[in-house]
Formats: sequence, C-alpha cells, structure tokens
Amino acid sequence: MTHAIMPTSVEVFFDDIIVSKTDTKGRITYANRVFAQVCGYSEAELIGKPHSILRHPDMPRCVFKLLWDTIQNGREIFAYVKNITRNGDFYWVFAHVTPSFDSERNIIGYHSNRRVPERRVIGALAPLYAELLAEEARHRNGKEALEAGYRRLIAFVNSKNMSYDQLVFAL
Repeated sequence: MTHAIMPTSVEVFFDDIIVSKTDTKGRITYANRVFAQVCGYSEAELIGKPHSILRHPDMPRCVFKLLWDTIQNGREIFAYVKNITRNGDFYWVFAHVTPSFDSERNIIGYHSNRRVPERRVIGALAPLYAELLAEEARHRNGKEALEAGYRRLIAFVNSKNMSYDQLVFAL
C-alpha cells in the first residue's frame, strides 16, 4: 500500500489514554481529544475515516490481520502498533481493542484504548516486525504477502508456546 504521507523519523510521545471507536468496517465513529492531538487531525476530520489512515508503512500487514481476525471473532486483543500522524511523524501505542456488542451479542463496532507503550517491548518487537515486513515484501501478490507474513507471525508466536497477547505481556 502506498502512503500519501511521507514518513519522518520524528517520534511523537503522549502521556494520556487515546480512545477511539469504529463501526464494523473500521470507520471511526468516536475519537477523544488525546487521539486528535497526537495524530494531528481534528475530531471532526477523523469521524467517518478508516482507522487505517494511521497505518505506518513500518507496520506489517499481518499484525493487522491477526488483530482483525481476533476482534471479528468476538475476542479482545492487545497489540503494539506504530502509527503515522498527519504530517508523517510516528507514535507507538499499546492498544487494547475490544468488540462492542448489541443486546443480542452481535458485533456492532470496536472500541480501542491505547496506552503509552513500554520502550523495552518496542525494542523487543521491532526486529520481529522488521522480519515480518521483509517476509511480506518477498511476495509480489498482496494476498500471498499477507498470508506469508501471517504464517511467519503465527509460527513465531507458537514457538513461544503462548498467544500473541501473552507474548506482548511477556516481553
């Protein structure tokens, strides 16, 4: 995926909780003030946009596949994610994403709280994310690239005898 925003090497830091809600397609339905401030968009600009506008090109697509597969199956997930701001800077988050249900347990959207990430975990995950990106880059076909990266991610997680959530808490 080509990004219109050119990434910089400037990291943005925050010290509060970033909150957003999306519909089932990943379009933002709520963004708190902290979210808007950190990413550089106004709350009004964020509403209705796909959450993927924040996807940094350094993030392997297979991590998002794992995230989406998990929440679409009605389960929560914790994940470290590198996002891109409106002007190309970046910021890391420790995301807790949960499905939102109606009274009949149908998924009606998703809720995400993003906290300040632990620097040591980012350091531990960075080589894995780089390896996953390289695996995805070895394939011309987007679907093949995603599947190859996902297989590599799952193999790594399984080699640790734990779930991805457990892995990010254990690092």
